[in-house]
Amino acid sequence: MLYWVDSRGPAVKRLDPGSGAVSVQPVVEVIGSIAFRARGGLLAATKSGIHALDAVSGALAPLARPEEHLPDNRFNDGRCDRQGRFWAGTMSDVRRDPVGTLYRLDASLDCTPLRNAIIIPNSLAWSPDGRTMYFADTNRHTIWAWNYDPDTGEATQERVFADTGAGRPDGSCVDADGCLWNAEYGGWRIVRYTPGGAIDRVIDLPVANPTCCCFGGPRLDELYITSARQRLGAEELARQPLAGSVFSVRPGMRGLLEGRFAG
Repeated sequence: MLYWVDSRGPAVKRLDPGSGAVSVQPVVEVIGSIAFRARGGLLAATKSGIHALDAVSGALAPLARPEEHLPDNRFNDGRCDRQGRFWAGTMSDVRRDPVGTLYRLDASLDCTPLRNAIIIPNSLAWSPDGRTMYFADTNRHTIWAWNYDPDTGEATQERVFADTGAGRPDGSCVDADGCLWNAEYGGWRIVRYTPGGAIDRVIDLPVANPTCCCFGGPRLDELYITSARQRLGAEELARQPLAGSVFSVRPGMRGLLEGRFAG
C-alpha cells in the first residue's frame, strides 16, 4: 500500500496498487507527516503535536506536545531513522517567521530539540549507512547535512550540503546509491544530488509544486512524488491541471526501506 498525507484535507490517504482504489481517513487537525510504527499503526505529526493515529477512526492519541505554548505553530515534515527514532520540525502556520524547531522523539517518548529558528522544516533523510542526516529550511533555500550517530541519535557538525539557489527544497528521500532526491517546490522538478552535494539528475514535472518523494513498489524502484495545489488561482490551475496529484516515476535506481517508529 502507498500512504501519503493531504495536509490541508486534513487526511491520510492510501492507495491499493492492485485495485487502484484510494481510501481517505479524515484527521481532526492539519497534518504534516506520518510514519509507520513497529508495533503496527501510524505515527502522525500534526498541528498540536506528535500522536499515535488510529487508521480506522482517525483519532489522535498524544505522545508529545512540545509546543503547547506556541498555538500558531504546527508540525510539518517528519521521518524515522533506521533505529526507530522519529524526527520532525515545526513552523508557524500564520507567518513565515523563524520560530520553528527540529525535534527528535525517542522510543521512550522523550522529545529533544536539536535546532531552532526554522521557517519551514523539510527534507529529513539519512544516508544508507545512517551516518549522515539531511535537513532543509525551504525558505532559506538550503539543504544541510550533519554527522549522525545511529547508536545515540546525536547529530553534530552541521554543514551546508546544497545551496539550491532559486529552488525551494521541500521533502526528500535517499536512494540505495546514497544520492538525495529532493522535491523542489515552485521549481517544476525533482533534483537528485550526489553524496557530495552536486546535482546529478533532474526530472521535470507537469506541476510547479512537488512536495515530497519516496521509493516504493515490490523492488523499491518506483519513485512516488506528491504535489500541492494550494494557493493556485484559476489561471495557474488551467496551466497545470494535475497540480495536487501523486506521480510515479521509474528512474532506473532503487530506494531504501523506510524506518519504523520503535515506541
